[in-house]
Amino acid sequence: MKYFFLSEGWAVARVWASDGLWQVTAWRRQPDIQRMNICLVEENELLWLYRVEEAILTIEVKPTIPVTVGTTIGQVVLKRLMSAEQVIERLNTAEAKCQLQNIHLVVQ
Repeated sequence: MKYFFLSEGWAVARVWASDGLWQVTAWRRQPDIQRMNICLVEENELLWLYRVEEAILTIEVKPTIPVTVGTTIGQVVLKRLMSAEQVIERLNTAEAKCQLQNIHLVVQ
């Protein structure tokens, strides 16, 4: 598995595998990209952790709200996805807070 952090308000657009742009007809499925229930807060910005399958090499992300020209970034291409060890290292150096929605899921 590979991982990346994505800011709240951004979404995955195009995905590339080793043979080029992900083709649903060729793979016969959507790429496996899952948002985890873990996020970092950095300068009042939520950064959600995503998990992707090994076949994915590059991901294009875009803001979910249309941007006006010249005010912000329109799209970003993520070419260096993280390993599990790199995620743990990043979480270890971050100022983390844990919020539990349902304590019964943890204490069973």
